[in-house]
Amino acid sequence: MIGQRIRRCVLAAIVCAPWYVVTLAHAQSDPLPSWNDGPAKATIVEFVAKVAKKGSPDFVPPAERIAVFDNDGSLWAEQPIYFQLLFALDRVQALAPQHPGWKEKEPFALL
Repeated sequence: MIGQRIRRCVLAAIVCAPWYVVTLAHAQSDPLPSWNDGPAKATIVEFVAKVAKKGSPDFVPPAERIAVFDNDGSLWAEQPIYFQLLFALDRVQALAPQHPGWKEKEPFALL
């Protein structure tokens, strides 16, 4: 029983090891693997290489580096309001016919 379990674990490790190695090698070779190749990606990679290379005239010490993230739709839905609110408003409108009293009751009366 235990011997069979060990064999299964060893077999799973042997099967998964090549996938892990290939994935790890790809991640190390491409600094932004989720980005499409293009001028924006090339510019960012080039900039980071310049500011991270000691001895470069553009070198920035790690303590002085600042990372900034822009919520341009990559981290949030591109809507002026949160998409959870849009969902809630949509559900209120869908359920309103089943609740006629909502026409006079706030906050539903506003909708």
